[in-house]
Amino acid sequence: MHPSCALIVWLAAVLALPVLGYVGLLALAAVLLLAGGGLLRPWWNMLRRARWLLLTLWLILTYNVPGEAFSDLPWAPTYEGIADANLHALRLIVMLGCLAWLFQRLGRDGLVSALWGLLQPCRALGLDTERLVVRLSLVLDKLQTEQEKGAWRRMLWDAALPAEGPASLHLALPRWAMRDSLLAGLVAAGLLAVLCA
Repeated sequence: MHPSCALIVWLAAVLALPVLGYVGLLALAAVLLLAGGGLLRPWWNMLRRARWLLLTLWLILTYNVPGEAFSDLPWAPTYEGIADANLHALRLIVMLGCLAWLFQRLGRDGLVSALWGLLQPCRALGLDTERLVVRLSLVLDKLQTEQEKGAWRRMLWDAALPAEGPASLHLALPRWAMRDSLLAGLVAAGLLAVLCA
Protein backbone atom coordinates (compact mmCIF):
# COMPACT_ATOMS: atom_id res chain seq x y z
CA MET A 1 0.00 0.00 0.00
CA HIS A 2 1.29 3.44 -0.93
CA PRO A 3 1.97 5.64 2.14
CA SER A 4 -0.40 8.35 0.87
CA CYS A 5 -3.11 5.72 0.39
CA ALA A 6 -2.61 4.56 3.99
CA LEU A 7 -3.02 8.19 5.10
CA ILE A 8 -6.24 8.46 3.05
CA VAL A 9 -7.57 5.27 4.69
CA TRP A 10 -6.74 6.64 8.14
CA LEU A 11 -8.34 10.00 7.39
CA ALA A 12 -11.53 8.35 6.12
CA ALA A 13 -11.75 6.20 9.26
CA VAL A 14 -11.28 9.22 11.53
CA LEU A 15 -13.89 11.23 9.61
CA ALA A 16 -16.37 8.33 9.89
CA LEU A 17 -15.89 7.88 13.66
CA PRO A 18 -18.27 10.66 14.83
CA VAL A 19 -21.26 9.09 13.06
CA LEU A 20 -20.58 5.46 13.93
CA GLY A 21 -22.56 3.73 16.65
CA TYR A 22 -21.47 0.85 18.84
CA VAL A 23 -21.73 -1.76 16.07
CA GLY A 24 -19.71 0.30 13.60
CA LEU A 25 -17.08 1.15 16.20
CA LEU A 26 -16.66 -2.47 17.27
CA ALA A 27 -16.46 -3.55 13.61
CA LEU A 28 -13.76 -0.94 12.94
CA ALA A 29 -11.85 -2.06 16.04
CA ALA A 30 -12.06 -5.67 14.86
CA VAL A 31 -10.76 -4.68 11.40
CA LEU A 32 -7.87 -2.84 13.06
CA LEU A 33 -6.95 -5.86 15.17
CA LEU A 34 -7.16 -8.23 12.20
CA ALA A 35 -5.31 -5.93 9.78
CA GLY A 36 -2.40 -4.91 11.95
CA GLY A 37 -0.07 -7.59 13.21
CA GLY A 38 1.22 -6.61 16.64
CA LEU A 39 -1.04 -3.58 16.89
CA LEU A 40 -2.31 -4.38 20.37
CA ARG A 41 0.81 -3.23 22.25
CA PRO A 42 1.13 0.24 20.62
CA TRP A 43 -2.63 0.72 20.94
CA TRP A 44 -2.48 -0.18 24.62
CA ASN A 45 0.44 2.23 25.15
CA MET A 46 -1.57 5.06 23.58
CA LEU A 47 -4.57 4.22 25.74
CA ARG A 48 -2.40 4.18 28.85
CA ARG A 49 -1.03 7.63 27.99
CA ALA A 50 -4.52 8.98 27.30
CA ARG A 51 -6.17 7.47 30.40
CA TRP A 52 -6.63 10.82 32.18
CA LEU A 53 -8.05 12.39 29.04
CA LEU A 54 -10.50 9.50 28.71
CA LEU A 55 -11.53 9.73 32.36
CA THR A 56 -11.94 13.50 32.18
CA LEU A 57 -13.98 13.29 28.98
CA TRP A 58 -16.17 10.59 30.48
CA LEU A 59 -16.82 12.57 33.69
CA ILE A 60 -17.55 15.83 31.86
CA LEU A 61 -20.03 14.15 29.54
CA THR A 62 -21.76 12.14 32.27
CA TYR A 63 -22.47 15.23 34.34
CA ASN A 64 -23.25 17.68 31.51
CA VAL A 65 -25.88 15.77 29.55
CA PRO A 66 -29.38 16.43 30.91
CA GLY A 67 -31.67 13.55 31.72
CA GLU A 68 -32.80 11.27 34.50
CA ALA A 69 -30.38 10.99 37.43
CA PHE A 70 -28.74 7.63 38.01
CA SER A 71 -30.58 5.81 40.84
CA ASP A 72 -32.45 9.07 41.58
CA LEU A 73 -29.46 10.45 43.48
CA PRO A 74 -29.17 14.25 43.23
CA TRP A 75 -25.37 14.20 42.87
CA ALA A 76 -25.23 11.29 40.39
CA PRO A 77 -24.76 11.63 36.63
CA THR A 78 -27.66 11.00 34.29
CA TYR A 79 -28.39 7.77 32.46
CA GLU A 80 -28.25 9.70 29.18
CA GLY A 81 -24.93 11.24 30.18
CA ILE A 82 -23.43 7.84 30.95
CA ALA A 83 -24.62 6.44 27.62
CA ASP A 84 -23.26 9.46 25.72
CA ALA A 85 -19.96 9.37 27.61
CA ASN A 86 -19.49 5.65 26.93
CA LEU A 87 -20.04 6.17 23.20
CA HIS A 88 -17.64 9.12 22.99
CA ALA A 89 -14.98 7.31 25.02
CA LEU A 90 -15.25 4.30 22.71
CA ARG A 91 -14.87 6.62 19.71
CA LEU A 92 -11.69 8.06 21.20
CA ILE A 93 -10.36 4.56 21.94
CA VAL A 94 -10.97 3.45 18.34
CA MET A 95 -9.43 6.68 17.03
CA LEU A 96 -6.28 5.94 19.03
CA GLY A 97 -6.30 2.46 17.49
CA CYS A 98 -6.46 4.01 14.01
CA LEU A 99 -3.54 6.25 14.92
CA ALA A 100 -1.55 3.28 16.27
CA TRP A 101 -2.24 1.44 12.98
CA LEU A 102 -1.03 4.43 10.96
CA PHE A 103 2.17 4.80 12.99
CA GLN A 104 2.86 1.08 12.86
CA ARG A 105 2.15 0.89 9.13
CA LEU A 106 4.17 3.92 8.08
CA GLY A 107 6.57 4.92 10.83
CA ARG A 108 7.97 8.44 11.00
CA ASP A 109 9.57 8.49 7.57
CA GLY A 110 6.55 6.89 5.92
CA LEU A 111 4.21 9.40 7.53
CA VAL A 112 6.27 12.33 6.29
CA SER A 113 6.45 10.75 2.81
CA ALA A 114 2.69 10.12 2.83
CA LEU A 115 1.95 13.73 3.67
CA TRP A 116 4.40 14.89 1.01
CA GLY A 117 2.66 12.73 -1.61
CA LEU A 118 -0.81 13.77 -0.52
CA LEU A 119 0.04 17.48 -0.65
CA GLN A 120 1.60 17.40 -4.13
CA PRO A 121 -1.57 18.71 -5.85
CA CYS A 122 -1.52 21.72 -3.49
CA ARG A 123 1.83 22.80 -4.93
CA ALA A 124 0.08 23.55 -8.23
CA LEU A 125 -2.04 26.07 -6.32
CA GLY A 126 1.10 27.85 -5.10
CA LEU A 127 1.04 26.57 -1.51
CA ASP A 128 4.41 25.96 0.15
CA THR A 129 3.96 22.35 1.19
CA GLU A 130 7.68 21.70 1.62
CA ARG A 131 7.84 23.89 4.70
CA LEU A 132 4.90 22.05 6.28
CA VAL A 133 6.46 18.65 5.63
CA VAL A 134 9.84 19.73 7.05
CA ARG A 135 8.19 21.13 10.19
CA LEU A 136 6.19 17.95 10.68
CA SER A 137 9.40 15.95 10.32
CA LEU A 138 11.09 18.07 13.00
CA VAL A 139 8.12 17.69 15.35
CA LEU A 140 8.12 13.92 14.88
CA ASP A 141 11.88 13.83 15.54
CA LYS A 142 11.35 15.78 18.76
CA LEU A 143 8.54 13.46 19.86
CA GLN A 144 10.78 10.41 19.50
CA THR A 145 13.32 11.70 22.01
CA GLU A 146 12.53 11.22 25.69
CA GLN A 147 12.13 14.56 27.47
CA GLU A 148 12.91 15.15 31.11
CA LYS A 149 10.10 16.14 33.42
CA GLY A 150 9.23 19.83 33.13
CA ALA A 151 11.17 20.28 29.86
CA TRP A 152 8.29 22.25 28.36
CA ARG A 153 8.95 25.09 30.84
CA ARG A 154 12.58 25.30 29.79
CA MET A 155 11.55 25.36 26.13
CA LEU A 156 9.20 28.28 26.78
CA TRP A 157 11.76 30.25 28.78
CA ASP A 158 14.65 29.62 26.38
CA ALA A 159 12.93 30.80 23.21
CA ALA A 160 16.28 31.46 21.51
CA LEU A 161 17.54 27.87 21.73
CA PRO A 162 19.48 26.75 18.67
CA ALA A 163 17.41 24.69 16.26
CA GLU A 164 18.08 20.97 16.42
CA GLY A 165 17.36 18.48 13.73
CA PRO A 166 18.70 16.98 10.55
CA ALA A 167 20.33 19.22 7.94
CA SER A 168 18.50 17.48 5.10
CA LEU A 169 15.35 15.44 4.69
CA HIS A 170 15.26 12.46 2.33
CA LEU A 171 11.84 11.22 1.21
CA ALA A 172 11.30 7.97 -0.67
CA LEU A 173 7.90 7.45 -2.25
CA PRO A 174 6.96 4.27 -4.09
CA ARG A 175 4.97 4.54 -7.29
CA TRP A 176 1.22 4.94 -6.96
CA ALA A 177 -0.31 1.67 -8.21
CA MET A 178 -3.75 0.87 -9.59
CA ARG A 179 -4.63 -1.01 -6.38
CA ASP A 180 -3.97 2.22 -4.43
CA SER A 181 -6.45 4.06 -6.66
CA LEU A 182 -9.01 1.28 -6.19
CA LEU A 183 -8.54 1.27 -2.42
CA ALA A 184 -8.77 5.07 -2.20
CA GLY A 185 -11.96 5.01 -4.30
CA LEU A 186 -13.47 2.25 -2.17
CA VAL A 187 -12.63 4.11 1.03
CA ALA A 188 -14.10 7.36 -0.33
CA ALA A 189 -17.30 5.56 -1.37
CA GLY A 190 -17.54 3.88 2.03
CA LEU A 191 -17.05 7.19 3.80
CA LEU A 192 -19.78 8.82 1.71
CA ALA A 193 -22.11 5.91 2.46
CA VAL A 194 -21.46 6.20 6.20
CA LEU A 195 -21.88 9.97 6.25
CA CYS A 196 -25.07 9.94 4.13
CA ALA A 197 -26.73 7.11 6.10
